[in-house]
Amino acid sequence: MFNILLRELSILRTNLMYPFCMVVFPLMVMVLFTSMMDDGLPVEMPLGVVDADNTTTTRTLVRRLDAFQMSHVTHRYATVAEARKAIQNNEIYGFLYFPKGTTEKLLASRQPKISYYYSYTTLAAGALLMKDMKTISTLGSAAVGQATLRAKGLTPEQIQTFLQPVKIDLHQIANPWTSYNSYLTTMIVPGLMMLFIFLVTAYSLGTELKFNTSKEWLAMADNRILVALIGKFLPQTLIWLAVVYSYEYYVFYHLGFPHLGSPWMLVLLGLMEVLAAQGFGIFAFGLMPSLRMAMSVCSLWAVLSISMAGSAFPVMGMDRPLQSLSWLFPLRHYWMIYQTCVFNGFPLVESWFHFAALAGFMLLPWMVLKKIKNAMLTYVYIP
Repeated sequence: MFNILLRELSILRTNLMYPFCMVVFPLMVMVLFTSMMDDGLPVEMPLGVVDADNTTTTRTLVRRLDAFQMSHVTHRYATVAEARKAIQNNEIYGFLYFPKGTTEKLLASRQPKISYYYSYTTLAAGALLMKDMKTISTLGSAAVGQATLRAKGLTPEQIQTFLQPVKIDLHQIANPWTSYNSYLTTMIVPGLMMLFIFLVTAYSLGTELKFNTSKEWLAMADNRILVALIGKFLPQTLIWLAVVYSYEYYVFYHLGFPHLGSPWMLVLLGLMEVLAAQGFGIFAFGLMPSLRMAMSVCSLWAVLSISMAGSAFPVMGMDRPLQSLSWLFPLRHYWMIYQTCVFNGFPLVESWFHFAALAGFMLLPWMVLKKIKNAMLTYVYIP
C-alpha cells in the first residue's frame, strides 16, 4: 500500500489535471461564489417609473422607492409601452405606474389604482422588487390615511391601531439578514466540490485502463483490489479534506457565516462529504468501467444534485417520484445535515437517517470491487 501511495503521489505531481481540478478550480469556485453574493442580497437593481400624475405625492413615493436598498430608480418613461419595451430589452427589472389623477383620488379616498410590473424571468430580482413596490404602494395610502385621521383629532396610538390592527413580530431563525450568501453558497460550493471529487475519482480509475497501467497497479497490491484502491485514493482523500476544511474555515470563521453547531460537526460533515463523494465516484466507475461513461454519469449526477438538494426549491414541494429520487444524491443528505446540525445547531440524532445515507454512499464501492478488479485485469480501453 505504501508503494502504491508513493506511485499516486508521483502521478498527482506529474499530471497537471490533478492540481488544477483538486486545488485551483475548487478555490476559484469558493472565492467566486462568496464574492458574487458578498452583499447578502442583490442591491441597487434597476427600476423604471411611469408617472403620469407627476404630483408632489407621487414624486415623494418615487424618492422613497429609490431609497430602498434593493431598488434603484434608473429610468423614467412617458408611457407604459416604453417601460414594457425596456423590460423586454433587459434594461430594467420592473416599473411602477402612477396613472393620471392618482393623488386626487387618494386624497378623496376613492381608491386609485397603482400598477407595478416586474419580470419573473429572474426569480430573485422579480420577487425582491415586487416586495419593494408593494411596500411603496402601501406607504402611500397609509400616509394619506394618517393625515386624515390626525385632522379628525385621533391620537397617534389610535392612528397606529387603525392603520395596522395586527402588529407583526418577525423572527428569521438562523439567518436574520436574509443573506443569499449564507444559504446558497453553502450548498452550491459543496455541490461543485462533489462534482470535482466525482470526476477526479472516476478519471483516476479510467486512466489506469486508458494508459494500460492497470495490471501494474494491481500487481503492486498482490492483486488485492481493496489494498489497491486504498493506496490509490488515500493521497487524494487527504488533499480533498484539506480543501474542504479550508473552505469551511474561510466561510464560517473568516466570513462569519452563521453556524450554531460545534466545530467538530463541521469536521465530521467535511469528512463525510469527501468520503461519500469518492465512494459514489468509485461506484459509478464500477457500474460502467469506461472512462467516458463513468465521468458522464458523475457529471450528470453532480449537476442534478444541485437541483435535488432542496435549497433553491424545497423537496417537499416536488412531485412524489422526485421526492423519492432525491434520496439518491449525496448532496441532498449533506445539505440536510448541514441545515439541521450546523445552521440550526440541533444534535446529530435529528439527522441520523441522512448520516446513515452518507455512510451508505461511502460503502457503495464494496458492491463493485470484483467488477473493478475484473475490468482492470481483462478490459481493453475503448476511446
